[in-house]
Amino acid sequence: MTRYGFNIRTRTGQRVDNICIMAANQADAERRLRQMYHHCEIIHCQTEAVTLRNDPLDLEGVIGIISNEPATLPSVA
Repeated sequence: MTRYGFNIRTRTGQRVDNICIMAANQADAERRLRQMYHHCEIIHCQTEAVTLRNDPLDLEGVIGIISNEPATLPSVA
């Protein structure tokens, strides 16, 4: 996936900066943008490759993040 950042001018002339849309390609991102902002003018578009997470979050890890402590695994006796 790619993150597309758009700076646009709306049909009323107002400038809107940093609209981020995740899409497979730029045409799809522009289509989604134009669904939200009809008849907008795209001033600038920047792209950033985003890596997707493969590892699921586990409960111990989330608790460790919240409590600022390292995650510990329960021992099996």
